[in-house]
Amino acid sequence: MENRISKRNVALVEKCVMSTIGFKGLFDAMPDCRHTLHIFSKPSTFYKAALKTPFSAVIFSLSALRTERRTGLSSLTELAINYPHMRRLVIADDDAEARLISALSPLPLDGVISKASPLDVLQDALFTSLNSARRTTERTDNLWELHQNCMLSPTEREILRFMSNGYSMPQIAVQLERNIKTIRAHKFNVMSKLGVSSDAGLLDAADILLYLRAGDATALQHRV
Repeated sequence: MENRISKRNVALVEKCVMSTIGFKGLFDAMPDCRHTLHIFSKPSTFYKAALKTPFSAVIFSLSALRTERRTGLSSLTELAINYPHMRRLVIADDDAEARLISALSPLPLDGVISKASPLDVLQDALFTSLNSARRTTERTDNLWELHQNCMLSPTEREILRFMSNGYSMPQIAVQLERNIKTIRAHKFNVMSKLGVSSDAGLLDAADILLYLRAGDATALQHRV
């Protein structure tokens, strides 16, 4: 009788070979696992497979490299638009990135998991996200509330946008027609609001705000 139970297809988009081996091991070690894992090294191969294979969930692993991470954040937006009924899980590179994504994402996500988590914590979070009942509306409201609670001003968002595009503080001051002390004060205020302590953390936050967007469903199409 058990063999007749249909397993659900789960996609893992992960470039790192060692990480894919680790995640496959988690699925293989799970007793009575109800999921069949399909591994893809890049989003484009997943999109092609999704045209023929019904996936109940996609686990999207973000790269530690900034350029690839920005591409990955954009892909998450596309996934939300093209596959709204598919569970979407994000694997962040560390705890700080996972916290920022959870707080800043305007998209409904079914789980945000850190690779830096202890193995048992990671496994529990992964399968809880895959198996629990979806509460998309509630998740969306909660994420939006967290997003709003950051209370970033228009000027602070502009500073983040310029930082993400490679502008220095003096260059941003020129662009916004403000003195450098004011710009630096805004910068440290943003760092305090977001709970980051370095320029690298601030750039992560800027990229999340700029590349992980709700988007316009008519603006994106399936990549084949």
